[in-house]
Amino acid sequence: MEKPDYGNWMQLKYLYITGVLTIFSLLLSFLYAPIIVLTVLFLGVCIFLSYTRNKLSPSGGDLQSKIQELVLEHLNWDGKGNIIDIGCGNGPLTLKAANKYPDACLTGIDYWGVMWEYSHEICKRNAKIEGVDDRLTFQKASASILPFKDEYFDAAISNLVFHEVKDTMDKRDVIQEALRIVKKGGAFSFQDLFLDKKIYGDIGELLDTIRSWGIENVEFTSTKNSEFIPTALKLPFVIGNIGIIYGTK
Repeated sequence: MEKPDYGNWMQLKYLYITGVLTIFSLLLSFLYAPIIVLTVLFLGVCIFLSYTRNKLSPSGGDLQSKIQELVLEHLNWDGKGNIIDIGCGNGPLTLKAANKYPDACLTGIDYWGVMWEYSHEICKRNAKIEGVDDRLTFQKASASILPFKDEYFDAAISNLVFHEVKDTMDKRDVIQEALRIVKKGGAFSFQDLFLDKKIYGDIGELLDTIRSWGIENVEFTSTKNSEFIPTALKLPFVIGNIGIIYGTK
């Protein structure tokens, strides 16, 4: 039976790079012994990346899917109307929403840049395999300038996308743009690196800023507090800075 391809956030190329660096530094250590320290360092990184990739995969813990599901768990929506997934990648969150909300019409947008292992064609293939392609539309667009009129959607979701939007320096503008297309009274749930102060500043101030835009209700929860997250992955550079901003416009 054909299965959908949702990829893995920990791309294999990073394992290959650290693996090659481990071998290369090991060979050099025979010429200059102190380099063995680098060998140990690269080996440790390679092992940690392998562990992370395994935990994210369906066979090793399925954390990637569980983290995506958190977005929908925090979406206070009855499933009636139109919903958009901003930065849909290969469509995993879009398709989860399609299965959860059988009466909804869904739109997934993504820029599908060359650095990612995602594509429009894979999205359509995954939707067909899941049997929901009749209620789904995928289109190319940037999260910085969404091609929809104000208050077009009944709900909006996004997962680990806003910080990656290259054509907007202030990522708060990306949040505001996402909220622009949500109807008054509509629901939203966005997961991103909201605890990374270099990107978003203080989380309390960020929430106050969002409220100042006239958002009726906005709340925040830290993803690492979910019971299924392993302690080793709660580090800031893995899952530690991830959280969900959700509420009602």
